[in-house]
Amino acid sequence: MSRLIAVLLLAATPALAQQPATPAPTPGPAPAARPPQGPQRPQVQSPVVDGDKATFAIYAPKAADVKLSSGEIDRLVPGPNKAFTKGENGVWTLTVAPLLPGIYEYAIVVDDVSMADPSSPNVVGNVRGARGTVEVPGPAGKPRHDEWRPIAHGTLTQHWYDSKVTQTRRRLHVYTPAGYGTSTKKYPVLYLLHGAGDNDAHWSQLGRANVIADNLLAEGKIVPMLIVMTDGHPYRPQQGEQGGREKALKMFEDDLLLEVQPLVEKTYRVDTTRARRALAGVSMGGAQPLNVGVGHPDRYAYLGAFSAATGGADVHVQALARNAAAFNKGSRLFWIRIGKDDFLLQQNRTLVESLKKAGIEHVYEETDGAHMWGFWRQALADFLPKLFKPAGAAPATAPPPSAQAQR
Repeated sequence: MSRLIAVLLLAATPALAQQPATPAPTPGPAPAARPPQGPQRPQVQSPVVDGDKATFAIYAPKAADVKLSSGEIDRLVPGPNKAFTKGENGVWTLTVAPLLPGIYEYAIVVDDVSMADPSSPNVVGNVRGARGTVEVPGPAGKPRHDEWRPIAHGTLTQHWYDSKVTQTRRRLHVYTPAGYGTSTKKYPVLYLLHGAGDNDAHWSQLGRANVIADNLLAEGKIVPMLIVMTDGHPYRPQQGEQGGREKALKMFEDDLLLEVQPLVEKTYRVDTTRARRALAGVSMGGAQPLNVGVGHPDRYAYLGAFSAATGGADVHVQALARNAAAFNKGSRLFWIRIGKDDFLLQQNRTLVESLKKAGIEHVYEETDGAHMWGFWRQALADFLPKLFKPAGAAPATAPPPSAQAQR
């Protein structure tokens, strides 16, 4: 058998040797050379905070002029327009100092076009566009009143609802304090309103209302409460629309009283008595306590108006003057504050004179500051401890820190 296999193999060998060889592949055209690459776009980080210094940067190689725009920073670091310096890599930079601990809004103006910082992760939009924010922390061991701390924190809920008043879907934000989820008691509630350029998200994004409340509660300075932040734009009048502002004010009033307040009292555990309700706001939202609050004295025991746009409030003041004694008896606090550099200062002074003539008890304060979120955050921090405490009451008891806060 082995001899047979050997013979067969020998017989097959010539046949295999006669098979044509596989032709070599024809070489194709050489790959095209890659075009030369230009310089890579540099990595930009902005803003960078170092102590009391903030450095802003933007990549704009074709720009002729770059400036920083920030009313809040200009108040602290006065001087001419804050111009950036252009580097050879096309990155413009600017360092501003000294900045006090705080939160500052800003925009970057490139060849007269204002924009949010394209490299910043902290950008806030509103009805007029977007801008960046830069935060300078407080010194070690001395955090700001609006600075996040390792303490027990409440919950911020975004709540949508269908409004029969506006025939639209609308939104509000609700802050519930630490301990709300495990408690069975009913809480007092503050309805907190924003200005014309913002919406219901800005009292938490820029106003830090939830953070301020957390910090004050942890310090035992306030009573645990809900804070309801509503959208103040139920209707947007067209430019030059006759009666548009009045329509918007009335629609907001109806939405607050007929939609928002019933929704909150049905959904959340809140005390529904007048003595446990407060209404406050800033700018446009500062006018609402003067209109809705003064116009409905049976609704809210506490009113706060910060930098208020007071137009239209005098009508309610005059109506209330006929029964000022009853209002004063039921009012726990009617507090008005405005900055000495605010463009609405004279309006507020005029309103206060009307309140005095009408015999309506109130507290009026003019302090340093302007029409800016830094002023309003401080106003809120000063207002909250005044709410829902009987005269001579001991400070509120701070809740125990959560497990998360202890990490």
